[in-house]
Amino acid sequence: METFLIVAGVIFLIIVFMYNTLISKKNQVENIFAGLDAILKKRYDLLPNLIASVQEYMVHEQITLEKMTELRSKAVTSTLDNRETIALDKQITSMLGNLMVSVENYPTLKANENFLHLQGTLGELEEQISAARRAYNQSVTDYNNAIEMFPTNFMAKVMKLGRKEVFSVPASERQNVDVKNLFQK
Repeated sequence: METFLIVAGVIFLIIVFMYNTLISKKNQVENIFAGLDAILKKRYDLLPNLIASVQEYMVHEQITLEKMTELRSKAVTSTLDNRETIALDKQITSMLGNLMVSVENYPTLKANENFLHLQGTLGELEEQISAARRAYNQSVTDYNNAIEMFPTNFMAKVMKLGRKEVFSVPASERQNVDVKNLFQK
């Protein structure tokens, strides 16, 4: 009887440990995502100022600016889940790249002090977003490992925990930059 109680106690402690580990990793993912979301919100708040600065110079790139405004509005006004936020972030990152390439065609805009300040602020935010993405991806990887590895996978299945998506680089940003082509513009 005493042996049975000891074995039952050890099994109970193992279950409690696995449960607490999974909850800890799930909460860590949510916490880091909330930090990333706060930085993304800063970026969304900065975008209208950047767009307003660029807009009068870039009449020809109106479609890019309108799409950027639309994406920013979607990010600010709707309640997105993690997966949708990641997808929207990919679109905005891609559009920002197009915007900065378009700005290269406007020497007066590039020299404007307000634009330079906005560009510098945006650059700082992008670095913070990059760091937050790395932290988020690491916590998601730890979480996904915990819910898929033995023996915590059984507990995760009981708790109905599912895989989380990591931030990934869009295929368009993985291509090599054609520097020769950039200098010819």
